[in-house]
Amino acid sequence: MKKNILIAIWMTLATTVLLGIVYPIVVTGLAQILFPRQANGELIRANGKIIGSRLIGQPFTSRGYFYSRPSAAGAAGYDPTASGGSNLGPTNKSLLDRVSAQVNTLQPENPGTPIPADLVTTSGSGLDPDISLAAAQFQVPRVAHERGISKDEVRALVKKHTQGRQLGFLGEPRVNVLELNLDLNTHHPLP
Repeated sequence: MKKNILIAIWMTLATTVLLGIVYPIVVTGLAQILFPRQANGELIRANGKIIGSRLIGQPFTSRGYFYSRPSAAGAAGYDPTASGGSNLGPTNKSLLDRVSAQVNTLQPENPGTPIPADLVTTSGSGLDPDISLAAAQFQVPRVAHERGISKDEVRALVKKHTQGRQLGFLGEPRVNVLELNLDLNTHHPLP
């Protein structure tokens, strides 16, 4: 019996050290060597300051910027420590009221144009950094007007930042909002 207890204790210690210390260190080290940009969150820097991540959405509410997808992560949204969807069903009054308010806010931008769903609904994580190509194109007239540039110039930037389907067939074309807005600031600063 004593021998079995000692073996159990040694196995617990060995697996704890192996799987709790050695394995995470090896995997983290390999990630830092093979994929350093991805392992560090694909951070975007400007003038030596971190301004965001290609992987985490953030709100853009100032005029002249493309809006991100709404977020249900945390009380104010875009809280990476509270990632998750709202879990509200399609008949939930709170969800319907929020979506209706968002539609009423966006509809004057392009009267008569259908509003893409991802501009009024949240993603599963609440931190989606991308919007659909349709959502970006919907916003082109507003952004062009507020920046004092042509729609064609804005469309060219949207096209430049459009990422195709993964592996050619997974998902839909998408646009990273942070990268698009940064490029807008670089090439067409607000007046």
